Order: sequence, then C-alpha cells, then structure tokens
Amino acid sequence: MAAPLLEFETEMFLSLFGSDGLLVVAEGLGIDRILLQFMRVYSEQDTLVLLLNTTTAEQEYFTEQLRVEGVNHLPRMVTSDVHSTERYNVYTEGGVLFVTSRILVVDFLTDRIPAHLISGILVYRAHKIIESCQEAFILRLFRQKNKTGFIKAFTDKATAFSSGFCQVERVMRNLFVKKLYLWPRFQASVNSALDRHKPEVVELHVSLTPTMRAIQSSILDIMGACLKELKQYNPSLEAEDLSLENTLGNAFEKTIRHYLDPLWHQLGAKTKALVQDLKVLRVLLLYLTQYDCITFLNLLESLRSSQKSFGFNSGWLFLDSSTSMFVNARSRVYRISESKKKLKVGAEAEKQKCASEVKRQLVLEKSPKWEALTEVLKEIEKENKNSQLEPGRVLICASDDRTCAQLQQYIRHGSDWLLNRLYARTVGKRDSAAAASLHLDLHRKDKNGLKKGTKGKEPIQKKITRTKSKSRPSLTLTQMVGKEESKEALILGSSEDEEDLMEEEEEQMKLDLSSDAYYGILKEPLTVIHPLKGCSDPHSLTRVLHEVEPSFVVLYDAEVSFVRQLEIYKACRPGKPLRVYFLIYGGSTEEQKYLTALSKEKRAFEHLIREKAVMVIPEEREGREDTNLDLARNLEPANATTNTRKAGGQEQPKEPSRVIVDMREFRSELPSLLHRRGLDIEPVTLEVGDYILTPDICVERKSVSDLIGSLQSGRLYTQCLSMTRYYRKPVLLIEFDPAKPFSLAARTEFRNDISSNDISSKLTLLTLHFPRLRILWCPSPHVTADLFLELKQGRPQPDATAAQAITAESDTVTESASLYNPGPYDFLLKMPGVSTKNYRSLIKNADSLADLVRLSQERLIEILGNTQNAKLLYDFLHNVADVPVPVQKNRQTSKEKKK
Repeated sequence: MAAPLLEFETEMFLSLFGSDGLLVVAEGLGIDRILLQFMRVYSEQDTLVLLLNTTTAEQEYFTEQLRVEGVNHLPRMVTSDVHSTERYNVYTEGGVLFVTSRILVVDFLTDRIPAHLISGILVYRAHKIIESCQEAFILRLFRQKNKTGFIKAFTDKATAFSSGFCQVERVMRNLFVKKLYLWPRFQASVNSALDRHKPEVVELHVSLTPTMRAIQSSILDIMGACLKELKQYNPSLEAEDLSLENTLGNAFEKTIRHYLDPLWHQLGAKTKALVQDLKVLRVLLLYLTQYDCITFLNLLESLRSSQKSFGFNSGWLFLDSSTSMFVNARSRVYRISESKKKLKVGAEAEKQKCASEVKRQLVLEKSPKWEALTEVLKEIEKENKNSQLEPGRVLICASDDRTCAQLQQYIRHGSDWLLNRLYARTVGKRDSAAAASLHLDLHRKDKNGLKKGTKGKEPIQKKITRTKSKSRPSLTLTQMVGKEESKEALILGSSEDEEDLMEEEEEQMKLDLSSDAYYGILKEPLTVIHPLKGCSDPHSLTRVLHEVEPSFVVLYDAEVSFVRQLEIYKACRPGKPLRVYFLIYGGSTEEQKYLTALSKEKRAFEHLIREKAVMVIPEEREGREDTNLDLARNLEPANATTNTRKAGGQEQPKEPSRVIVDMREFRSELPSLLHRRGLDIEPVTLEVGDYILTPDICVERKSVSDLIGSLQSGRLYTQCLSMTRYYRKPVLLIEFDPAKPFSLAARTEFRNDISSNDISSKLTLLTLHFPRLRILWCPSPHVTADLFLELKQGRPQPDATAAQAITAESDTVTESASLYNPGPYDFLLKMPGVSTKNYRSLIKNADSLADLVRLSQERLIEILGNTQNAKLLYDFLHNVADVPVPVQKNRQTSKEKKK
C-alpha cells in the first residue's frame, strides 16, 4: 500500500480539488503522488476523466500503483489498437482514461467521444502546453462542447516559466484556468512537515587531488578564453548568459542555441567552432569528476587524434593551459623515468626506445570518491554488526550506467584491479611491451578483493571533511551530453565490462525488479547500485526505493529531485531509520553546478510569486461562458476588412467552411490553427494528398527534411503524379522554421556543373514534369493557416466521401472522370510532340492509341496545329528503331554454327 499523503500534500490536493488551476511544485516534491490521489478519486464508473501528456511507462506505473492499492476500476489506455467503432463504448464505461492526443483530437472532431459526459481533464507536464500543441487543441475543443467539466494541470518545472514574457499567463490561458498554486521547497508548511522527520544526513566533502585541481583550473581557463572570443565575434549576445557560472549549467547549450540558431547560416566557421569547443570542454569537466583517470585521459587523447584524423581545428588545443592539462592528465596515469644514457643510432636506438617504454611507471591515481565510498561502506558494515536488528539495506545512487559499472567492479575487486584492467584495455593496447609486462601482475590481482585492493592508502580522514548536516543536502547531478557520451562510450570498451558484470550477477539475490531498474545487487548486507538517469522507466528509482526500503542511502552523485524524494520517503516512514551519505568534491565545478541549479529554481519561484501578485485574470478565463474570446473561431484573417453592406437588407448565411485533413496530419500543429481560424476540420484517411481545400485543390505538406528525403527516394514524384491525375490544382506546401535557416545546397557545393542528383535539380525536374503543380513556401504553420483561408475564399467546399474514394489505383482522372483511363492517358503525355497545350485535341480525335497510330502526318498537322510537333509524333509512331543484337546472343549463335 502507498504511504498516506503528508500534511502539505493534503493541503495541495484539497486546494486543487476545490477549484480548477495550475499546480506548480518544486522538483521532487511528489507531484506524481498528488496526481495518483486524483486518479484514485476519479477511478469510478460514474465519472469520465481524461489524463493528458503522460508516457507509456508512466501510465503503466500509475496503473500498477492503483492495482496494488486495490482500486477496482483501473485506468485504461486508448491507443490505435482500439478500433474506432469500439472507442465510444470505452468512453461510456467511465473511469480514468489515457488517450493519445491524435486519437482524442479526431474523436472530438467526429463527435465519437461523448463530450457532455466528460467529468474533466487532468493535464500532466503543464509547462509544455503552448497554443499550437495538440493538448491545447483538445482543451479548446473540450471547453467549446463542455462548459461544466474541470481542468486541473500539474507541473514540477518552475524554471520553464522563467523565460519569455508572461509565460505562465500564456500557459494558463491555453489551459483555461484562473488560479495558480505555487509550492516551492521553502514554503513554510513544506519546511515544517519535512523537518519534523528528517533523515540523518552525513556530508563527506572530498578534496580534489592536486592534479585534478590543476586540470579543472586549466579547463576553466580555456572556457573563459573561448567565451571571451565568442563575445568578441558576436557582440549582440547577452553578457550575463555567457558568464562562466552559467556555462557550467545544464541549460547553457539550449541558451546559446536560442541566440545563435536564427543566425546560424550567417555565422563564420570560427563562431561555430567555438560553440562546439565549449560543448566538448563541458564534457571534459564532467569526465574529470565523474570517472577515473584513465577514462579522462582516453577522452583527451581521442580529441587530439580526431583533430589529426579529421582535420578539426580546435584552437584551444594549442593554448598553454591545454598543454598543462595534457601533462597533468598523463601524470595521473603513468610517469616515464628519464634515461641518463643518450640514444644511439640504428637498431640500438630502437632497442633503447623500447626499453624506455618498458620503464614507464604506472601511477593510476585513484578517485578520491572511491576512498570515501570505502569508508562509508565500512562504517555501514560496522553499524550493522553492532546493531541487534536486521542488517540495514544499502542503496548506492550514481549518475549513469558507466559510473554504476565502475562502482560495482570497485566494490567487488578493488581499485588496483579495476584501474589495471582499464589501463590494459586502452593505453596498454597501444603499448604492447607495457601490456606484456603487466600481464602477470593483472593475473595476480584478479583474485584480490576490496580489502586487498585498498591496502597502503593514505588515511582517508586527511582527504575527507566529514559533517553531519541538519539542513537539506546540497548536491546535484550534471547530465551527460548525449552525442559525446555515445561516441566516447566506445573508448574504454565499457560494453565488455557490462557483459562481465552480467555474468557475475548470476549468484545475486533475486528481487522483483525490472531489468533496467538496478545495475547491480550485492550481498551482505543487501546493496543495490542504481543509476539516477538513463532508465527507460522514469519511476524505476522510486520502485527500487520502496521495494528495497534501504536504511542507508549513499549518493555518489546527487540530484535535487531525488534528494527531496528521500525527504518525503523519510517523512512518510517516521519510525524507520534512514541515514543519507553525500559525497561531494569541495570547491569543484560539481558543487558550483548544484548551487547554480538551486538558485535558478529559487529565482524562478520568486518570479512566479511576483507574477501571481500582479496578474490580471479575466472572469471568463475558464471558458464556462461564451464571452471567452479564446473559444471564438474567426473565419476572417486578422488583416481582413469587414464588409458592412447586406444584400437585400439581410446578411446572407454562409456555408460552414471546411477542410478535409488526413488522419496522419494530426501530429502537426496546422489542424489546430485551422480550427482556431474558424475552419471545420473533417478527419479522414486520405491516400492522395494531406489537405483537401476545395474539390480542385489538393495539398501535400512537407517539412524541409521530408522534402529532401522524398525527393531522394522518389516518393514525392509518385505523390505529385497522383495529385496531378485526380485534382486540377495540385499544391506542394513546404513548411520551414524561420528561426532555423536552411539551404537546399551548401555554399561550398556551388560550382559550374550542376549534378542531376542535387536537391535543387530534382526539385526543378519535378516542376518540369508537372507543369500544373504549384509550390508554396511557408515560414510557419500560422502563415499556412492564413494562406489556406485565402485559397478557400469564394470556392466550393470539398466532399469527404469523394476525397476518401480517391486512391492510387482509381480509374478516374480530373479532366474527364468518365472517359479516360489513366494508363494510356499518362502514356500519351510522354510521347514526343505532345504537350499539355495540345493533348486535348488528340483525345477528341482519337478514341485509343490504336486510332492515333492510324492517323496520317497531314491529319496530325491539322489536329496539333504545328508541323514540327506532328512530325515528331508521326516519326515516333511509325519509324522502327534499329536495336543492336546483344553481344552474348551473338556469341551463342556463332558457337552453334561451329557445332
């Protein structure tokens, strides 16, 4: 059974339950617990509640939690597996439903869902609700058809509202809610509830080694130089956002791209290289404190070798700080003894060189956090021995899978075994002599455990400052840059390490956990190693926490949300002991990163509190009255002038303007914007085209990436062929983002000879093949929606039945639906001398291709009205081409003659 809600959680729930609104909670304060409580209340047959914006893994987690609690009417998922004819019955059965956005939009538009029976809608991750997204479209359709149902929104990303003008007000407008509920960590009721039963906190401030501190200083110097140069090349950039402190944060790359994306095509190669260099340097900072000395050195060496191999011009590699960084990184791994003898020439020189390589002395500097972890585990072991109760279980949390793998091997075999093994697999492979000399030593150290591997260490107390903290711990997790992680994961052969780990886990204790819910389980006492990020199930850490119920939690790397989750976990179990150990590098970028993240969240909540104080909310915001202008649908464009004249003294009633939209197009923003502008959307499955505006106008919508892919695969040719055959006015609509400029050909590719494989050449050939095809370039879906309105003015409405009946194999063409077959018709247009201007005359004078062949040249001149075209067509139909006999057949006949 789930733990009951705490006092502040109950207050949070009751305030939102009593009135619709947007609930903004500090990250990690249990927003999923509040949502689960709402789901418990509404999991009945008498109510129909829709839950938006959840992933499949989250849906499974919520359903499992309710099943454990004994809820009878469990939530159900409505996906494409449920047939459209069955969905109405599912809706009428009530309860909480997870419905995909595309299906829900279609069901609202086709009245397949009983809108008047919906009790309300719960919106998860409410910070993502922008005007043009599917969820905003669903909420608008719901409010238009249901004035009594509730809308309750949840989010734990306060920082998402800190950028932009009136961001929170815009989100509330899209959600149709009037009230804003703010619950930061510094709220008085939250503080009092969590401080009453707080866990015992032990902070271990680990000191960086002198070489690590020197490397960190070098990286920060290089980053400062890169930032200075970036500001020099781009003076328009905000100086505050380009500070060294903000560079350490996770949102830095998003910020810099926000400024540079609109100008990316105008930027020089130097600016682009600087942005990439900053990204690489951030990864270096992460590797320095996150992994061992060998992993860091391999990353550095790979950066240098990639520059030599691929010609990357990273200017920072030639700075003095870079040289110092390389020297210190190597000194952490090995030290080469200086030879007093001078090198000789010839064969003796080679021998001397090999001898100097053999004399390389391994240093293999151990990570200071490993030593701190050893101390913690020994203390826990001692505590369990002295305790008369059952040994307390241990949960070790690290940032990612690679760290967890290294920690498990370190705990099992010791640091010497792990570092020697990593060295032999990477640096040792490049030095066969060193690898051979280490072989015996490695074989001997394979049998050593943690106790043997940690002999001869300096006293840990000298390197670690130990404090017992009464306040909340202050650590954070720095996220890995995705692309760099995937590239550098190959450096150490970490997959082999993981395979070995899987073999070693055969004798582990069995727990009912998913395959990716833990990285390793060790015995005596039960110890679970779990990554903080990277699991396919976002609630896997929560599952492990509640199933293992640890008495000791070691945060090798800490994350704000999990720290607060531990506080709630302890507050819900006041009788059970919980000790939390925090391992942090004092005076490092890791500590600074946490302080920056924490201050950003605090500033975000302070900003929201000020916004709430001055926010002006109209009474009709919730849309329960018809006076809400956001629910009004305007058929006229914003710049259109209204005609006040009425024919015969009365205004003529207009036929509802509608657009037929393909089902697959509801993944885009355009249908929502069309509906907002007053067009009725009719969703059907179309085989030809994406949008049917009139009986004659068919539109195929492409993004730039889709356009390039379709041109290269030839699919666009087939689509244009079908549109041209069945509609008089085929349109190819190409949408692009004005903030992300593009080019069909790079500047470096401009040359005198244009290849037929170029995208621009293929687009030109497309227009030549289909003269009636019109190409529209639109910078945004908003512009497209206005353009569609103009194209539809004064034209008849399309018929959904007729549009749906048109398939690629239809036997009708636009020019004459009952007379011509598409095959001979297309063949006729490909003949020499036949064009779109004269083909109709041929069709009227010849019933078939056979009749066309019987016509004389004089008759063709009379029909076509052009002697040259008539001669080309006549010669094509009557002249026999000389086809050479295949060479292979010739040889065969000559052999037969010889026989």
